[in-house]
Amino acid sequence: MPDGLPPNDAPWLLCMGTRPEIIKMAPVYRALRAAGDRVCVMHTGQDDAMAWPLYRFFAMRPECEVVLTRSRNDLTNLAGELLARIGEVLDYVRPRGVLVHGDTLSALTAATAAFLARLPVGHVEAGLRSHAMYDPFPEEKTRELIARLASVHFAPTAKARANLLREGIDAAAIVVTGNTVVDATRLATTRLRADRHGLVETEVAEFLAAHAGHRIVLVTAHRRESWGAGIERIAAAVARILREHPDVAVVWPVHPNPAIAHAVAAGMAGLDPMSAGRLLLTAPIEYPTLIATLQASWIALTDSGGIQEEAVAMGVPILVLRAKTERPEILAAGYGRLVGTGVDSIATAFDALTLDRAAHAAMRCPAGASPFGDGRAGERIGAALLQTA
Repeated sequence: MPDGLPPNDAPWLLCMGTRPEIIKMAPVYRALRAAGDRVCVMHTGQDDAMAWPLYRFFAMRPECEVVLTRSRNDLTNLAGELLARIGEVLDYVRPRGVLVHGDTLSALTAATAAFLARLPVGHVEAGLRSHAMYDPFPEEKTRELIARLASVHFAPTAKARANLLREGIDAAAIVVTGNTVVDATRLATTRLRADRHGLVETEVAEFLAAHAGHRIVLVTAHRRESWGAGIERIAAAVARILREHPDVAVVWPVHPNPAIAHAVAAGMAGLDPMSAGRLLLTAPIEYPTLIATLQASWIALTDSGGIQEEAVAMGVPILVLRAKTERPEILAAGYGRLVGTGVDSIATAFDALTLDRAAHAAMRCPAGASPFGDGRAGERIGAALLQTA
C-alpha cells in the first residue's frame, strides 16, 4: 500500500446505509470480527428508519453516522453531500481500507472519497451488469464507476467475474466469493426458528396465519425506472391475479415514496371487497418479517435485486418485474422469469404456473444449489482482506 497510509492495526471501514447494504455487509462484518480484526461501521444515512432495526438484528453498532440535510431531493445534491461528509469520516477514522457494497450512490461516493484519500477500496458484490445504461438507473453506471476505483473486487459469481474481465480489470484483483445475501438469509432463518414470534411483525403474522390455506404471493416494486405507469401496471396485474385466483393471498410491503403509494392505489382501483380481503398492503416490513413471508410464499413478484437472490436461496420461484436484470444467473438456472411491468405479461406468467404445477416446482431452487453461493461468502471476503493486510 502507498506510503503514509494508516498502519495495519487501523480498522477496516465498512460503508452502508441502505437496507440491502446492511443485510449484505453484515456477514463481512461478522467474519472480520470473528477473525479478531478491527472494524468500524459507517452509517451513510439513506434508509434511516429501516436501518436501525437491521443493525440491531445483526448486532452491528455504527461507530460513525453521516447526517444528511437533504436540502434538495435530487441525486446530484445527495452525491455532493455524501462525498463531503464521508470525506470527513475518513479523515477522522483513518482506516486501513474502505469496503463498499453494490450499486448505491453512497457506495460510489465512499469509493471516490477513499480514492482521493489514497486508501484502498474493496467492492463487495462487484461485477453485476445489465449492460443497459439507464436500466437500472443509476445503479448500472454506479457499479461500473466503482470498478474503476476499487483495488479488490469481490465478485459473487463467475458471470460477474467475466463482466469485470471484459472491462479490463486485472484477474489478480478479482475474488469470486459467492453472494453474502446467502449468508444473511441463513442467519435469518436460523434466528426465526429460534424466536419466530418475537421477530415477525404482528400484522403480517396474523395475515399469514389467517390465509394459511392460500397460495401466498409476496410483491415488491420500487425501481426508479418503474415509477408512475410501471408501478400502476404492476398493481393492476396483482388486482387481476387476486380476482381470478380465489386461492391467492398477497402481501405487498409498499415503498414509503408517496408517488409509489399513489401508483399502487391507482392500479388497485375498483378491486372488489372479496379480493381486497386477501390483500395486505403494508408499510415496509423489517428483515425477519420479510424472510418469514418468503418462507410462506408460493411465488415472489419483485423488481428488487436482493429479494431475487433471497427468494432463490429459499427455494421460492420469482417473476422479475423488470425489462432487464443484472442477475442473469437466476434466469439461466430456471429459478425466475423476466416478465416486465405489463399487466398481461405478469398475469399470463402467473396463470401459466398455476396451470403447470410441474413448471412451478422446477423453479424452486433445491437447498444448497443457489447460483449465488454456499453461504460462506463473508468468510471468503474476510480471508482475502486479511491476506492483503
